[in-house]
Amino acid sequence: MTFQRRLPRPIVKALAAAVDSKMAAHCEALKDLVKIPGVAWPGFDRELLEMSSARVRELFLSAGFPDAKIVRGEGDAGIPGAPAVLAKRSPAPGFPAVLLYAHHDVQPSGPVEAWATPPFEPEERDGRLFGRGVADDKAGIIMHLGAVQALDSVFGNAHGLGLSLFIEGEEESGSPTLGGIFKNHGNELRANAAIVADSGSWKVGTPALTASLRGLVDGVIQVRILDHALHSGTYGGPVLDALTVLAKIMASFHHDDGSVAVEGLASSSATGPEMDHDVFRRDAGLLPGVELAGTDSLTSRLWTKPALSFVGLDAQPIATAGNVLLPQASVKFSLRLPPGSDPHQAMEAVRRHAVRRTPFGAEMTFMPGARSRPFTVAPDDPMVQATLWSLETAWGSEAAEAQLGSRAVMMGVGGSIPFAAALAEQQPDCSILITGAEDPDSRAHGANESVHLGEFRNAILAEALFLAHLQYTSDPSSGQ
Repeated sequence: MTFQRRLPRPIVKALAAAVDSKMAAHCEALKDLVKIPGVAWPGFDRELLEMSSARVRELFLSAGFPDAKIVRGEGDAGIPGAPAVLAKRSPAPGFPAVLLYAHHDVQPSGPVEAWATPPFEPEERDGRLFGRGVADDKAGIIMHLGAVQALDSVFGNAHGLGLSLFIEGEEESGSPTLGGIFKNHGNELRANAAIVADSGSWKVGTPALTASLRGLVDGVIQVRILDHALHSGTYGGPVLDALTVLAKIMASFHHDDGSVAVEGLASSSATGPEMDHDVFRRDAGLLPGVELAGTDSLTSRLWTKPALSFVGLDAQPIATAGNVLLPQASVKFSLRLPPGSDPHQAMEAVRRHAVRRTPFGAEMTFMPGARSRPFTVAPDDPMVQATLWSLETAWGSEAAEAQLGSRAVMMGVGGSIPFAAALAEQQPDCSILITGAEDPDSRAHGANESVHLGEFRNAILAEALFLAHLQYTSDPSSGQ
């Protein structure tokens, strides 16, 4: 398929009008989803995930997907995975198929007192909608809903474009049963292009296509030095407690400048736009005087270099801590992998590092966890070029009339989307297009998560324009 620079202006205007006419309804649908706190982590109420998936299914049944259904993968010991929503409209002969992906599960809220308003009671203020999951990734669900409704409004329900829908229910827990869904429903997920609505803009007013994602490996490092706790006064000195030994291992994972010290990990320098250090510090909420870690450009540190964090610690809570030497302590690590990395090799590199840096002959147990591959796009893919045009047109750039790509940014993202990497492996010929409604101030995973309502509207329109472009250029009656 060759890229046609733009749709006829009347179609662009009709799509924009269709999106705008339903924005109030789209915002209400998004609020309804945010009110359902579906978390796919162990220990959280699974019934809320069932409620969330059922609501998503209802939305797409009403949008003309009569076969929308709940599907699940299979986890360890045959335990069913979290509910996902799957639906399909088959393409007419000669028309491409597009897969629409998002996820309905969310991160836990974290400390409620850190939120200006209750995390699962969405509130609109200052042009933004606040609530847990509003940006990551329930806005992505409504993006797909709004784009399909706009497409149907302009071209009619009988348009020839094929549309598959997959709304995952466990992305935030690492997509542990995604492989089973591909195994059982792979044919329903086959497509020429996939829109993964789980990212966002370079900044408010500047749209972006995500060109690369880091992969991820995580796991737990456990240290044991005693078979029982000891009085710290009687034995302290000759005997180090497990938490101190574990802290020494943890400290060994970074150089003094904060860069990752694990040998054998891929690393490179990023090309493309650069971030303003002051803006980055502000968006991150970095305290005055705190220095940034690592070397090279900010975009390199975020997109094309490894990043290792410790995200959980099991030891004695301070509230109940006595003067004892702990016999055991554990920490969970999370390692982001740049493009060019192999997750299995990276996991082995972390294990090898932990073995070599365990001091005093302590007993160290390494428990590997999730693995996902990095992802990159091909810039010269016609689907990529069509997406850039769609983004520029939706954001109202005059540049879209002249020079393609002069405003839309192709950016890397430091996070991971397991589905994108898995789809690239399962369907290497599918063009994977990562977009979304987030912006740098969305604070996904943090307190006071929000979506900018203007960016949300533009993201819906951009997706509608892309789908309309495929419909228009594939239809013999359009004269293309």
